[in-house]
Parts: sequence; structure tokens; C-alpha cells
Amino acid sequence: MQAADIEKILNDALSLDDLHVTFDGSQCSIIAVSDEFEEMSRVKKQQTVYAPLTEAINQGHIHAVSIKTFTNSQWQREKKFLLPS
Repeated sequence: MQAADIEKILNDALSLDDLHVTFDGSQCSIIAVSDEFEEMSRVKKQQTVYAPLTEAINQGHIHAVSIKTFTNSQWQREKKFLLPS
């Protein structure tokens, strides 16, 4: 499994405005951006992004997942700190 495979799974399942995935063969780091996160609790945001990956996790393709979620306005403020220039 590659980062592009994870991106496809998430983009097919969710309505995201922006998505950044890094994957080193076992650990996956995800930044997901959507205004749909606005009304969700922190736990619900994590569950929403995690759910489409359940099969890949259960099959052992992904061993650890780090998820950060943002609305579009939050992402405009935070992306300069989280993405390399």
C-alpha cells in the first residue's frame, strides 16, 4: 500500500477539500480538510476519517494512524506550520 492508495480510499469515501497523506510502509499520517468537520466533535472527526481505512488496518497494511482534521478556515491558518515550503 502506498500513500496514493490511502488518498484514493479517503477521497472516494469522504468529501474533502484538501488531503495530505504520508505513509512509511506501516505508519500513516493524515491531514484532512473539510468544512463538514465544523459541527463534529473531536472524536467524531477522527472516527469519520478512520472508518474508510478499517479494512486496510485489519488486513495489516496500516499499523498506526495519525489524523489531524481542519475546516478550510482553520487550514488556511495552520498549513504554513504543518506543510514543508
